[in-house]
Amino acid sequence: MQVKFFDLKEQNDMVRDEILSEYAKVLDTNQFVGGPMVGRIEAEIASYCDTKYAVALSSGTDALLVALMALDLKPGDEVITTPFTFFATVGSIARAGAVPVFADIDPVTFNIDSDEIIKKITDRTKCILPVHLYGQAADMDAINKIAKERGIIVIEDAAQAIGAAVNGDKAGGVSDIGCFSFFPTKNLGGFGEGGMAVCGDESLYNKMMMLRNHGSSKRYYHEYIGGNFRMDALQAAALGVKLKRLDSYIRMRRDNAHQYFEQLQGVMPESLPKEINGRLHTYNQFVIKVDKRDELKEFLAQSGIGTQIYYPLCLHEQSCFKYLGCARGDFPKAEEVSGRCLALPIYPELTEDEITYVSDKIKEFYRL
Repeated sequence: MQVKFFDLKEQNDMVRDEILSEYAKVLDTNQFVGGPMVGRIEAEIASYCDTKYAVALSSGTDALLVALMALDLKPGDEVITTPFTFFATVGSIARAGAVPVFADIDPVTFNIDSDEIIKKITDRTKCILPVHLYGQAADMDAINKIAKERGIIVIEDAAQAIGAAVNGDKAGGVSDIGCFSFFPTKNLGGFGEGGMAVCGDESLYNKMMMLRNHGSSKRYYHEYIGGNFRMDALQAAALGVKLKRLDSYIRMRRDNAHQYFEQLQGVMPESLPKEINGRLHTYNQFVIKVDKRDELKEFLAQSGIGTQIYYPLCLHEQSCFKYLGCARGDFPKAEEVSGRCLALPIYPELTEDEITYVSDKIKEFYRL
């Protein structure tokens, strides 16, 4: 049996005709950047996240960058985040002119540890940037409390977590700004790059709207130095079709996760993801933490099973961040997880037989 790590064909075949119909509407308008399709997806995402405003952007990375640019960060300003995340989180902090400051993770959820955040706060801390890794929200109650008491802005990196919830509130909408990615492999994936920033503050919203358009609200008059961070209308059209199905995609992913739990809980319970009460996990990835990770990955590949490692090297160990002065051993929990994590197939259309095959091969490898 062959089990792909990710396969979009069935999902996209199901919406093909509807998306082509929406594309025809864009062609009829001949408005390919911005326009009514983009305005519509902004309104729909704002409603979905229960926020007042949404700004459609060219990628999840650009959503983070624009959100940070809107804070007027000065040289020496610090942004606290996790060392265990996709590069865009920390790369955006550096590109915005701030200093990334790392806080170690909670080894249960792999998200940033709120107790570690407190240790890293200084009078230069301007922002806390937690990541909702793999589809489960960080401890936002604690993080928002820490920030509010100190007058610090919170930006949620919810790139992997649209639809996740914190005590019933949608991730991305519980802090000052939330940022999403619509890369094709995300739970809400487009047909290329795309992102969104959501917020409830009108001044932040207006500034991000200008920043995405070279800092301009009136053509050829520029209040800020922004960039071209606009979303294409065709991308917005595809997202609008898929957004209607997002909750069903999440249910299917959660069903697949529960099948893994049923088949592996009795033999390797400490290796499986942990869902925290009050935090709806959307399983953008299903990540196990195992010994002999690289050997298992190779064994599964030989068995026709695709897997991925998110992420093999913590960001404080990346060569481009050497200037921050961090070293191996500074964040032992993140480093330990990065050496043992392995993502299994979890996409919505995965079959029960495929999950059983993957589970059986894992048990075979460990002779369980």
